Amino acid sequence: MKREEVIALIEEIGIFPGIRVKSGDQALYAAETLYHAGIPVAEITMTVPGGIEAIRELAQKYPEMVVGAGTVLDQETAERCLDAGARFLTSTGLVPEVVECALKRDVVAIPGALTPTEVIAAMKTGADFVKIFPVGPVGGGLYIRSLKLPLPKVKLIAAGGVDQQTATGFIVAGASALGVGTELIPRDAVEKHQDDRIHELARRFLSFVKNGRTPV
Repeated sequence: MKREEVIALIEEIGIFPGIRVKSGDQALYAAETLYHAGIPVAEITMTVPGGIEAIRELAQKYPEMVVGAGTVLDQETAERCLDAGARFLTSTGLVPEVVECALKRDVVAIPGALTPTEVIAAMKTGADFVKIFPVGPVGGGLYIRSLKLPLPKVKLIAAGGVDQQTATGFIVAGASALGVGTELIPRDAVEKHQDDRIHELARRFLSFVKNGRTPV
């Protein structure tokens, strides 16, 4: 899958699941369950033990899935994730060496930012999206709207504070996608392999995105 296709799929789905669980096996289960629920995008964070191996297995088993690495904070980790088959790299902040590594390999780069200055700096690196984190504590949907007014061309992913009550509002405000973690994939649902529960949450969040994009 080419970089442009990955960008398009993330925008189309509008859900950017952050998988932060206790093991690689749990990450595999969470990503596969979301995939079968209609969300073929998965961010495996580097806080997950065995996370890189989980990326490799998912990339090999589901070539049509957009699986990538989150909380990537240095070049060495970035290279290992890309070698495993990651189709995007994201961080909680702007780490220039990680963005540069992704772009050199023609892989989607998604640095994190919060302030307008940080968003502009991330944009100037050539990033494909900018993840606004943590967006909840600084104003939620209103903050996304405030950033989009002067920076309309920047594709923003709202993360850190997205739940069932706020999801639609973030899309209406101009977010290209929603970074969702435990609100979509609760830790106990992963531990207990509650497929139906995760499928229902996936259905709801996909619906929130659709509703947010539907003209009133």
